[in-house]
Amino acid sequence: MPGIEGPLFQSLTRRALLRKLSTGAIALSAGSLAAACGLGNVKGTTTNTTKKIVIGYVSPQTGEAAGFAAGDNYVINQIRSAAAVKNGFKAGGKTYDVEIVIKDSQSNPNRASQVAQELVNSGVDIVLAASTPEVTNPVSDICEAGGVPCVSTIVPWEAWYFGRGAKPGSAFNFTTMFFFGLHEFAGCFIPMWDRMGTNKIVAEMYPNDADGGAFRGNFPGLISKAGYTSLDGGAYPDGTTDYSAMIGKFKAGNAQLYSNVPLPPDFNVFWKQAAQQGFKPKLATVAKVLLFPADVAALDTLVNNIATDCWWSPFHPYKSSLTGESAKDLADGFEKATGQQWLQSLGSVHSLFEIAQKALTAVDDPHDRKAVAAQLKTLKYSGISGPLDWTAGPMPGVAIQQPVGVQWKKGTKYPWSMYVVDNSLNKDVPLNGTLEPTN
Repeated sequence: MPGIEGPLFQSLTRRALLRKLSTGAIALSAGSLAAACGLGNVKGTTTNTTKKIVIGYVSPQTGEAAGFAAGDNYVINQIRSAAAVKNGFKAGGKTYDVEIVIKDSQSNPNRASQVAQELVNSGVDIVLAASTPEVTNPVSDICEAGGVPCVSTIVPWEAWYFGRGAKPGSAFNFTTMFFFGLHEFAGCFIPMWDRMGTNKIVAEMYPNDADGGAFRGNFPGLISKAGYTSLDGGAYPDGTTDYSAMIGKFKAGNAQLYSNVPLPPDFNVFWKQAAQQGFKPKLATVAKVLLFPADVAALDTLVNNIATDCWWSPFHPYKSSLTGESAKDLADGFEKATGQQWLQSLGSVHSLFEIAQKALTAVDDPHDRKAVAAQLKTLKYSGISGPLDWTAGPMPGVAIQQPVGVQWKKGTKYPWSMYVVDNSLNKDVPLNGTLEPTN
């Protein structure tokens, strides 16, 4: 991928992973040990001999990342009731009943490893995982060790690929993913920065975690090619409560733009302190936070015109390959059924099941894990998240979505709503708002 330095990224993420491994957070060795001792399944073998396909699903339904999974129940209930699932998947001339087993990672990597191992040991045919490296990486590692096909999403591809120890061009045997990465973040944010007329100094706020290491190691190089200068506030631990020193540095450096990748609670604390202490960048572009309506409530008017990336919305003109419904249908159905505002993860979770259905029905025996994994690595299709192509890279096992730039503005149906203000990376999505300064 242009602008991404693989060895540098690997060095950063490996240090982060080693720190987590010392406390058992990632549990890579646990998965490998289980497989070696015969506790897991033999890699790639058929362990399910029934005429039922079992799909496992892991996400952070509770804990600090629970906002990512707020729409999971709706999507999975909808998938279960879809005719293609109720009537069974057809593969190799046979029809298979479909069972979906849900596991909660509790926003904890240890727990993610544990429940993934439970799924592997139970003989599932495929595992799906969503939202943040703390979920997708340990789940993928357990599946790779156990020889079970796995698809992940809502994780920057570099954090999933390099963060798991891969080298450029190498491929995992059983694990794949779709989302986007730092090149797309830059391609989403820079066009909005260009329209602001600033001094091109970007205040950057990166925590001392896997996502923060990825951005700190690579994002400055990407934006410098567009003429922007990075002003790093310094690595900080998740859960920091006083950002005065960082804010002082940004003010002293006259940073007129702002970019970050913190946990939502940390950003809320920072942004309130920034307002109190007079740091008011002309445009704030954020990653990992303010993705969902629940993140916005705590900031209220302070969220006005903050920009972020958007990979799925009711405005995306795509349809499900599994149910035929449109992105707007999915969002409207969620709002009607729950009384809650739509959120981006709806489309991603739905797409995981589209992908599972495509791979499981393309083989003669859906219990043949090696055959299913091979399908996942060469899959090309278009669904509710748009076109996805695992043959195009940027690395083996990775498919890329193209995000658009959105801003939070006063809404009509809800207090705050996302409006598409830049579609430089994805012209399929129409603009429905005007880019305005945050301050």
